This record gives sequence, structure tokens and C-alpha cells, in this order.
Amino acid sequence: MPAKDAPAVSAQAADVKGAREAMISHCMPSDPAPGAAGRQADSLPPEGRAALRGGVAGNYADQFHIFLPLVALTPALPVLAGPHAGLVTGAMVVIAMLLGRPIGGMIFGRVADRWGRTRTTRLAIAGTAACTAAIGLLPAYDVIGPASIWAVLVLRFAGGVFIAGEYSAAIPLAMEWSRPRLRGLYSGLIMSMAPCAQASVAFGAAGLLAALGTGSYAAWGWRVPFLAGAAASLGMLAYYRRHVVDAPAFRRHRAAGSAAAPAGLREVMTGRYRAAFWQMFGLMTGLWLMTQMTVVALPGRLAADAGLDASSVPVVMGCACLAQAAVMALTGHLSTLLGRRRFFLLWGALAAIAGPGAFSWLMGQRTLGAAIAGAAMLQIVTVTAYGPVGAYLSERLPAVVRATGYGTAYSLSIVIPALYPFYLPALQRVLGVSGAVIGLLALGGVLVVACCAAGPALSPRDLECSVEELAARSERPAG
Repeated sequence: MPAKDAPAVSAQAADVKGAREAMISHCMPSDPAPGAAGRQADSLPPEGRAALRGGVAGNYADQFHIFLPLVALTPALPVLAGPHAGLVTGAMVVIAMLLGRPIGGMIFGRVADRWGRTRTTRLAIAGTAACTAAIGLLPAYDVIGPASIWAVLVLRFAGGVFIAGEYSAAIPLAMEWSRPRLRGLYSGLIMSMAPCAQASVAFGAAGLLAALGTGSYAAWGWRVPFLAGAAASLGMLAYYRRHVVDAPAFRRHRAAGSAAAPAGLREVMTGRYRAAFWQMFGLMTGLWLMTQMTVVALPGRLAADAGLDASSVPVVMGCACLAQAAVMALTGHLSTLLGRRRFFLLWGALAAIAGPGAFSWLMGQRTLGAAIAGAAMLQIVTVTAYGPVGAYLSERLPAVVRATGYGTAYSLSIVIPALYPFYLPALQRVLGVSGAVIGLLALGGVLVVACCAAGPALSPRDLECSVEELAARSERPAG
């Protein structure tokens, strides 16, 4: 750099530092009127309300795509993969998306931080719609042979990349638009769309099976939910193009981008933001462990251990997911009333203690009503802790790396928990069939407690500030 340019760069850096210090001091506890910026944002413009509605509806569409192969595709696997398709083929379809999601979070998170949240969301939605529609239109095994299931695997991997890109951009966008005092509530509404989508897929697939019969469903009926999911994504794409724009805070960040130091994935994972990132990663790993045990693996356990028939299991899971969604929508706002750290401490302890007990009780039930009650209680005391996650991950990092950190922490942390089919059998040989699940549930709760304890308090008073003010206050260069 030429020496004559050094004073200008130094002045820019000083301006950025001064702005950050002013932002931090604005929300310090000694400030007699914290959250003034939040009060000014109480009346959201139409674009802000549109971004919040898009965050809710968009996450429902995302989760619908994620859960489709777990329920809707399973009866049709022989049509796509041949008559010898089994559990291994189904697992490969799930793992394909699993591998795509961390890559999508890393790539599209960075794109969202540089190009803008709304533009990235539109790109990711278009990709998700294309991948899902292509699966719904694939020729069957008897037409193109093994190429059919290989195409499904490739499209699910690509779909995972795009889906992660969508929530990595759209949820931080919604949180940047949110009113400070309602940010937790909006987060809970957005995150509750995951169990709502799972219930929709479960009930929808069960309804199609009942209406069409197993043969017709396997022949062509399975395509209906995939094409419906693609159509829903196209509707979201039109909605974002017409109604949603980036939040003012992010537009100010882009306008000042020339003065900011470059930041990206390396800066998030190993640079100045690494402490916040790995703290979020650990907390999310705990939540994902509980998710795998209480949502993904539970249907098999209900059939094998609780003795429920194939028609009862979807009903139990659907009802439990609806109960989970109702409570999760409220836990986001509860975290605002209690403070984020206090909420996660309490809910993580509840999950570690009550989760194993609820699971043990559920495995002893033999009636449909008792199984529904047990599954609902199990999910309520564990995975409803996701309610504040959209807000919490957005509050921990500044705009320059917010989407990168959000998408990577949220997506990369799922890998180890989701590979439980490879290590759970070994744990079961040591701890017993139910003992291994109970141990992983307890471990998930402990991880949530330990990792949230390592983060900032984010008290109710703190949460009157905008996400930018919170990120500036909690930002601590590592090292």
C-alpha cells in the first residue's frame, strides 16, 4: 500500500472502531435508556413485515423438502431403486442431503454476507425448487435402471446445498428486520415450522397411501408431495422478488464495506470470531443430538419397542410434532423474558433430566393415546429449545459474517449427530438398547448447558437492542 494512502485507511478504521464503540456504549447496562434504536423500529415498514412472513413461510417450505424422503419417498424406493432397495438405500438418500447442507451453509452464507440476504434467498429458493421438481419428474427404475436412484442422490445433495443457503440468508434477514422485544417470538414462530412441516409430510403421505393404496402410491402417488413442494418454493420465490428487501442495517453495512476488514469462513472458524462460532457449534450439536433421538430415530423405536403398528406410528409422530410446534413458538419469546443464556441453561438441564425419563416412560406404552402423550412430552422437554435459535445465532455475530456464521454453525453441527446409525449400535452393546438413547439425550442437554454458559448473558435488558448492537457488544476478538 502506498504510504500516502495510509492516513486515509487509518481514518476509515478509526471511524469504524468509533461507530462500534458508540454502538456498544448505547446498550451498556449503565445506559439509562437502552434500546432506543429498538423503540424506533417498533413500527416496521411493509418490507420488514414481508421479510418476517417470508422467514416463517420459507422455513416451512425448507423443512418440507428436508422431511420428504423420510416419509414420502420410502414406500416408492423399489420403483426408483429397483426391487432390492432397502434401508441402506433410504439411508443414502438422507445422507446425501446431510452432506450438502454444511457445504450450502458455508457457500451461501458467505454469498449472503457479500451480495445481500434477499438476492441469496431468491437464488437458493430457485435451486431448491428445481431439485425437488426434478425428483418428482424422474423416470422410474424400469425405464432408466440404476440411473434413477443415482439421480435422486445427486439431486438430494444439490437440494441440501440450496436449502442450507436459503435458511442461512432468510432467517438472519428476518432477525435483522425484527423488533428487538419481539425477536425471540419471531424466532420461535420461524423455528416451529420444522415440526409443522414434518407433521404435514407425515399426515399427507398417510392420506395419500390411504386414498390411493400402496401400489398406486408407489407407482406415481409419491410424486405429488415432491411436485407440491416445488410449487410452494416457486410461490416463495415470487413472494421474495415482489415484497422483500434487505434490512437497513445490512444495507448500511454494505455501504460501509470498503472501510471494513475482509472477513469470511476462515475468520469465523479460526479468526477473531472463532470463540463465538465454536460456542454456537457446541450448543447446536447438543440440540441436534436430541433431535436425532426424539424425532428421526423415534418412529423405528415406536414400532420395534413400543409395538405400534405401521399405521399408528405416523399418527403418533404427527401429533407429537404439532405439540412440539405449539410450544416451540412460545419458547422463543420465553427466552426474551428470561434472557437467552438463562433460558438455555434451564431448558438444557430440563432436557438432560426429564428427557431420559420421558423416553423410558414412552417405551413402556402400548396404547395409541398414551404413545401420543409420551412422544409429545418427550419432544416438548427436549427439542422445543430450538425456539430462540434463529435469534440467538443472529445476535452472536455482526452483519459482515452473520449469515456465514449462522449457516455454518447450524448446518455443520448436524453431521456428527446425524451419523448416529454408525455409532449408536456400538453404544447399545455397552449401555443397552434404551440406555444408549438415554445417554445421548443426556449428553445433548449437557452440551446445551455447557455451551450456553460459555456465551454472553443476553439478558432481557440487553435484548432491547438491535442485532447489530448486541453483536457489537458481545464481540470479543479471540486470542
